[in-house]
Amino acid sequence: MKKIFLLLSILMLVHPAWADETVKIGFLGPTTGPFASVGREAGQVLTLMAADINGRGGLLGRKVEMVFASEGEDDRTAASAAQQLIQQGVVAVIGPHTSDRTQAVQSIFHEAGILQISYGATAVPLTEKGFPYFFRTCPRDDEQAKAFVRVLRKLNFKKIAVLHDQSLYGKSLAQAVAHQLYAWMISTVYSGSLTPGQSDDTELLKKIQAAAPDMIFFAGYYPDAAGLLRAKRQLQWKVPLMGGDGVNHPQLAALAGKDAAEGFHFLSPPNPEHLETPPAKAFLERFRKVHAGNLSSVYPLLAGNAFLAFTQSATQMKTTETKAVADYLHRRYFNKSGLTGEIFFNVWGDVVNDLYAVYFVDANGRFILKRQILHGDFI
Repeated sequence: MKKIFLLLSILMLVHPAWADETVKIGFLGPTTGPFASVGREAGQVLTLMAADINGRGGLLGRKVEMVFASEGEDDRTAASAAQQLIQQGVVAVIGPHTSDRTQAVQSIFHEAGILQISYGATAVPLTEKGFPYFFRTCPRDDEQAKAFVRVLRKLNFKKIAVLHDQSLYGKSLAQAVAHQLYAWMISTVYSGSLTPGQSDDTELLKKIQAAAPDMIFFAGYYPDAAGLLRAKRQLQWKVPLMGGDGVNHPQLAALAGKDAAEGFHFLSPPNPEHLETPPAKAFLERFRKVHAGNLSSVYPLLAGNAFLAFTQSATQMKTTETKAVADYLHRRYFNKSGLTGEIFFNVWGDVVNDLYAVYFVDANGRFILKRQILHGDFI
């Protein structure tokens, strides 16, 4: 009996309570503003995934603890939240969601030696700064631009107006689209920006109308896309308006009005209900059972992919040390069964995945899948 008590005492010393040696993973996401639902759902996804890994014995024998912070709606708030996560001892951070907030915190995490994986920041320059610990699980804007031009060529549009919302994301996507249009000798008849949050875009649309485009492409977020749709309806202008992935939000039709939104097309990674992989279907079914609802966008699943990338790489390297995990992610990580399909990264930290879907809005404000594009080809 004494030997049993001695053995138990030794085990307690070797394996202290999980609370004393957790692996802290930070999440920096939106809790207010137009993307609050994305932040809430991403947090729910990550909480489920942390519970899963803890149920299997944790990460390297230690309990995973998610530490949540709000990226806010300005750079100062995001930077402050980043510093708080570092002070709390996180070993990696998932987020932020938007490109602007991501740019605001990149150097902070880099200087602290913290691995960062964004799940929604698509602006091209973010992975061209040479930060070796920065990754993202969302495809970047120049890949989206290639898919957009593929759609244009299919529809035989020749004269395009390109409009952005002045955000880092909008500027990056608009520039990438302009480069692709030039490469394919498709004419850009108008290039400019709108004023974010402007109540009436009719005067702007009149200027664009004078250039006689076959189509308008909007690189920006859904609230301003809704404003453009309302203004276009007011002018009774039938020109097609198409948006990028920033307009993919369930509130788009409600803000624009169903009549104004009907027929609007946009390009985006597929929504959760259109993912066909077994891991995606299994996880979405579990999410529905736990939260009695569906995910409203793909970005919470991309946050889940970031969680998988970090925890699986740390498991393989048998450490959470930043450089070791980053080197593994760059050179050796490959997961063919991520939540949205394959997950692996190039030397820049960009995910190597360019699956997009073309959606249109029907008369009831629903997003209807029209076509999917993989590696530049319709599928």
